[in-house]
Amino acid sequence: MTSEDSQDFARVRRIVKTDEFSSVFRLRPAQKSAHFVLYTRSNELPHARLGVVVAKRFAPRAVTRNTIKRVTRELFRCAKLPAMDCIVRLARPVNSKDGPATTAALKAALRAEIARLFSSQAGRPPKAAS
Repeated sequence: MTSEDSQDFARVRRIVKTDEFSSVFRLRPAQKSAHFVLYTRSNELPHARLGVVVAKRFAPRAVTRNTIKRVTRELFRCAKLPAMDCIVRLARPVNSKDGPATTAALKAALRAEIARLFSSQAGRPPKAAS
């Protein structure tokens, strides 16, 4: 199995450098949902790459932040996206310090919301890099 067909989340499939994040953030958001904003930009690679930004002010507990990142990576691996850089950013609070850190209902809601974002981009050509 080649790396292009692989379902892994190797380093080549991640956006890790600050300037790479900045170049995608400069573009307008591709899609918004209740809690997330998806930014996309075409790339010259044979595969899509992902970056996830989860601010502590919107998800105060590390357990919640890690759950969001884990669910996002899992759905990204399963999505058939064209060659593009995607950044998923948490834009609104998902819970507070008062309640439980994660629940099955929260995970299901996050999964549905993120899956909707990725599916909206699956057939769409990415925005050109500027």
